[in-house]
Amino acid sequence: MRSIEAIESWIEDWSLREGAADGAAAPMAFLLAGEEILEHWLLAHGQQPTADKKEGFRLLALHRQAAKGDPAFNACRETCREACYRYNLAQTDLPREEWQANLATLRRVVQHLAYFIGGKMRNAQLGEFCCSSRPIRNEAAEAAMEGEGTQ
Repeated sequence: MRSIEAIESWIEDWSLREGAADGAAAPMAFLLAGEEILEHWLLAHGQQPTADKKEGFRLLALHRQAAKGDPAFNACRETCREACYRYNLAQTDLPREEWQANLATLRRVVQHLAYFIGGKMRNAQLGEFCCSSRPIRNEAAEAAMEGEGTQ
């Protein structure tokens, strides 16, 4: 299984690949990346990721499993639902430009999920009020200030 950082890098680099916006397999690859991200969360919390589906999507079942006992985790519920919607939309007969725009949105939605889960794994309070990365940015700023003070 790839690390969350590796998934983030794959998502970031994806748009640079030749013909990426035309790849018919891309929507499924993004959906599977979302599942992999949630699997990391579950495994880190001692749970075996479910193989079940909710509303036809494993991603939604994994989110449901991950959210049990952690109300702050519900912050990414709509992100997971949006990823499934964008995946479904990619399976329709959209004009090329609309399909590419939809795929770009799916990419960003899964990227947001990776940032949220990755951040939440570093700071459990992330998402208590929103999915802002402020707690992580504050930690980084404090660490940088401490590093400057020791030189």
